[in-house]
Amino acid sequence: MESISDADRVVFRDFSLATGESDLQLVISLIEKELSEPYPIYTYRYFVHLWPEHTFLAFLDGKCIGCIVSKLETHSKRGSFDRKRGYIAMLAVHPEHRRLGLGRKLVAKSIERMREQQADEVILETELTNQAALKLYESFGFIRDKRLAQYYLNGNDAYKLKLYLSHPYMDQ
Repeated sequence: MESISDADRVVFRDFSLATGESDLQLVISLIEKELSEPYPIYTYRYFVHLWPEHTFLAFLDGKCIGCIVSKLETHSKRGSFDRKRGYIAMLAVHPEHRRLGLGRKLVAKSIERMREQQADEVILETELTNQAALKLYESFGFIRDKRLAQYYLNGNDAYKLKLYLSHPYMDQ
């Protein structure tokens, strides 16, 4: 008999404004435990209330074990066309469930949603020392756009990463 792995039992869903406060608490709880940067409640509310369709949660047996928080905005104009930029603000996976591809699936869902909404590029920042994150994002085609000195409150430098979804100089 073939067993079903934890990775196969994970259920992904969008953030729900209908259950917003409970979903918001799940996101906050996971991110506060897993990311080095503290965020005020207003930061979370900013993202999930303005762009709920760009926040995804991963559940295993009813427990939230992963999430990604993103947004999509008009960045600039090129001729008469708006250029849209996606931004991945936060990604967290519970330590007991890492190495199952959940971070990869969450990033893929975020990028796919941005593509559906005609994003031209996606940006994010990650700590210079976070080799796992750099490897993950670079596997999607992100490039190191610039180094940001002492970007984080802990004094660590960051890389700004960029993924082009359309050619940046194309006339539209």
